[in-house]
Amino acid sequence: MPVFTRRSAVAGLLALTLGGAGAVVWRMRRKRGEKDAEALYAQPLTAPVKSLNVFHLGHSLVGRDMPAMLAQLAGDGHGYHSQLGWGTSLRDHWEPDVPINGFVQENDHDKYRDAKQAIASGRYDAVVLTEMVEIADAVRYHGSADYLSRWAKLAWDANSNTRIYLYETWHHTDDDAGWLTRIDEDLRRYWQGRVTYPALAASKAPIHLIPAGQVMATFVRAVQAAGGVDGIATQADLFAKRDDGTPDTIHFNDLGAYLVALTHYAVLYHRPPLGLAYELLRADGSAANAPSAHAAELMQRVVWDVVRRHRETGVAT
Repeated sequence: MPVFTRRSAVAGLLALTLGGAGAVVWRMRRKRGEKDAEALYAQPLTAPVKSLNVFHLGHSLVGRDMPAMLAQLAGDGHGYHSQLGWGTSLRDHWEPDVPINGFVQENDHDKYRDAKQAIASGRYDAVVLTEMVEIADAVRYHGSADYLSRWAKLAWDANSNTRIYLYETWHHTDDDAGWLTRIDEDLRRYWQGRVTYPALAASKAPIHLIPAGQVMATFVRAVQAAGGVDGIATQADLFAKRDDGTPDTIHFNDLGAYLVALTHYAVLYHRPPLGLAYELLRADGSAANAPSAHAAELMQRVVWDVVRRHRETGVAT
């Protein structure tokens, strides 16, 4: 199912508010957020001592299988719920009058919970949010930083100990600018500079990073440098195929889901994923296509290296 860029009439109003004086305010918030980040991320988070209860808010780059894999990696006691859509922005999840494409299809499972009710309950240790892609459109038309801060405030008003994470994703593998180039450039330009940092200026509390895009890119480069690893040679081998056999350029397959689940595990639990199981089940209970032992080990090493490299994960180096 595609990740859509949706520009409704509401987006026009948001664009106007970001113009003129609004743009000046936004730039000031970004600069304050960058300064705030220095202090907010100076000290890592304490590692959890128990299993977590997690809420995932997003779209098909979250999906059903990745959170299910995360739960298997984390073991007994890990709980989770989600609200998903097709290419849904943080704004569209928030605004009651904006329809969510694919809502019925994506939330037809027992892990669905209404996002506002769930997060406002205060029962989640961690709330993982992600933004729609194209990320530039999300920033320009969907008020990403504003809605990130709204979701964070909702969680913190209910439970000040809730940890908020922004899950960094990726763009289409056939992006004209180059898939690896976009991942390299977009983290600081958009995910941090245009989404997280302005939100920090409003929240004055840390919003941590799940650097899945960075992990994907680093793993692909490692595979390429090795000349391929047990059937994985390029990024295409981490992505699904459509029903007609053509490449799906945005949605991960089971191997990609496993790599992203490892990234969530390492960030949320502050534990190296080395030696974790790699033969897992999908959300429907069927066996996922597993990487080889060698490929799984490389994935696990890459994840831990990348997670510790980015202080915004909250994980100690």
